[in-house]
Amino acid sequence: MKRRDFLKAATVGVGSIGYTGSSQALMREPLKMPPQAVGMLYDSTLCIGCKACMVACKQANEMPPEFAGTEQRLYDTPLDTSGSTLNVIKLYKDGTREIKDRAQDGYAFMKTHCLHCVDPSCVSACPVSAMTKDPLTGIVNHHADRCIGCRYCVAGCPFSIPKYEYHDAFGQIQKCQFCSHLQAQGKIPACCDVCPTGASLFGRMEDIQQEAKRRLQAKPGDTYSFARGMLGGDQPPHEAKIPVYQQSVYGEKELGGAQVIYLSAVPYDKLGLPTNVPDYAYAAITEGIQHTLYQWFALPFVLFTGLLAAVHKSTKEEREKDVSSTAYEEDAS
Repeated sequence: MKRRDFLKAATVGVGSIGYTGSSQALMREPLKMPPQAVGMLYDSTLCIGCKACMVACKQANEMPPEFAGTEQRLYDTPLDTSGSTLNVIKLYKDGTREIKDRAQDGYAFMKTHCLHCVDPSCVSACPVSAMTKDPLTGIVNHHADRCIGCRYCVAGCPFSIPKYEYHDAFGQIQKCQFCSHLQAQGKIPACCDVCPTGASLFGRMEDIQQEAKRRLQAKPGDTYSFARGMLGGDQPPHEAKIPVYQQSVYGEKELGGAQVIYLSAVPYDKLGLPTNVPDYAYAAITEGIQHTLYQWFALPFVLFTGLLAAVHKSTKEEREKDVSSTAYEEDAS
């Protein structure tokens, strides 16, 4: 390749990264959900804000209680996930807060923890594979023994889930790991096991997605048997009326999809979920651009290596000629 052609191609390639259309053209193939993936359906309309899931999560992961400030308020603290809290129930409220699951003058509950993305940005951002996605279950796990504390996962997660233990001199990254240790024992995640209404429901993702669609298709006001604990499990169902849902399942497509999906009667953005997002993961774009740049860097590297080899060969031949001529002159003298 001529120098002018190389510089022209490099300029066009790098310059195109700044444009959305060109960036999408560089996007790698999105990752797909494993066939045997497990997940959770959180139905905000069923949540009563009891926070039994938070208590069970603390017990299952042996984490201490956490309070905001100096006041030990038990119900409304902590306010968010942290290095000591992996799961939080938050409250949306508006105006007079008279009616549950209504956007205006109403209130609703929201459960915040790791969504176990299909194409997780935290896994892509981690330089040492401390964040991994299980190829069978799809669960996103953090391996503390590999972590170097760079916190790239914290910056990379679009849902602000991984948190660092700033209060500890030897702090680690903490996030919901979907009670992998309990699932290894044949149990289900602690938050789903204790939920009294089935607001947090565990199961195979294929079944969970179908259940979410069944609820959307049901007629508002009709009585429905909401499964509790595990979909298809042995816990007795919770009988309640079908609400007027938002006609979409959050997490089905957003940012490449997730294994924790949501149903709500209140718009998802009011519950704190990002809605102005693409259907593909940010990792698909960043990795695509990186791989393209690496390909561009490969050619100059090969050319540079070739030049070094040519120069080395040339100087070697010159040295050998000098040695030969010197030896000849000495013999002649």
